Amino acid sequence: MNICVPVADVALEPSRLDDSQIVAGSPEVSSAVLHSDGRCERGVWQITPGVVTDVEADELFVVVSGRATVEVLDPDSGSVLDVLELVPGSVGVFAPGTHTRWTVHETLRKVYQITVGADG
Repeated sequence: MNICVPVADVALEPSRLDDSQIVAGSPEVSSAVLHSDGRCERGVWQITPGVVTDVEADELFVVVSGRATVEVLDPDSGSVLDVLELVPGSVGVFAPGTHTRWTVHETLRKVYQITVGADG
């Protein structure tokens, strides 16, 4: 399958965050899967301002719009191991199982590729 669409025009479907992930605010998440073949998933993801925690998949992403600070956390102590500042044009890679805390300052939209079943 071949596809080429303006990222800003991709219609996103709301997703529900687990209440345990929300640290502050009322962030909302939405996404659209553009392609999935059992080995990887490619799509567009968006989150509105707030603070959430997550355990990441094996992911490559590019921020298209918005701004967020992502803290990489020690899974045992919760201490901050690294701080990533995401702005338009940022490209990032998460290792599977990475624990993060996202502080979203401006609604953030990214394109992503997740490798399914990756174990690092």
